[in-house]
Amino acid sequence: MIFTLASCISKKDAQSDAKAPETIYLNEGQKKSLKEFPIAIKFKGISEDSRCPEGANCIWAGVAVAAIEIMEKSTKPVQLNLATMDMQERGYQKSANFNGYTISLQNVLPYPNADHGTQGLKGSYKIAIVVKKTSN
Repeated sequence: MIFTLASCISKKDAQSDAKAPETIYLNEGQKKSLKEFPIAIKFKGISEDSRCPEGANCIWAGVAVAAIEIMEKSTKPVQLNLATMDMQERGYQKSANFNGYTISLQNVLPYPNADHGTQGLKGSYKIAIVVKKTSN
């Protein structure tokens, strides 16, 4: 019984030591080198933004697609296109794998509004992504 209790405590400690992945925010055109991983990520821009503007009635919610350039010290830059939703039939994916890392798009801001749609948003987009080491 003591061994079972000790085992539970050590599992709990191990779980609390594993910290949740940090959300990384990038402005359009911004490049960041990550502290915890030997990679750099650049937010090149939004290649598509068909999200339904706030205050409008739309047939579907729409999607935003962020073009992200990622590189490791020993590799050439690779462009990933990450979307705000997974939809295989249209080629949209929220996450992609790169050299043992999973990069996931969490959010794209600002959200278009009914008055202006996506006009004028180019250059002012900001994304939130999460990078996780892929477990072997």
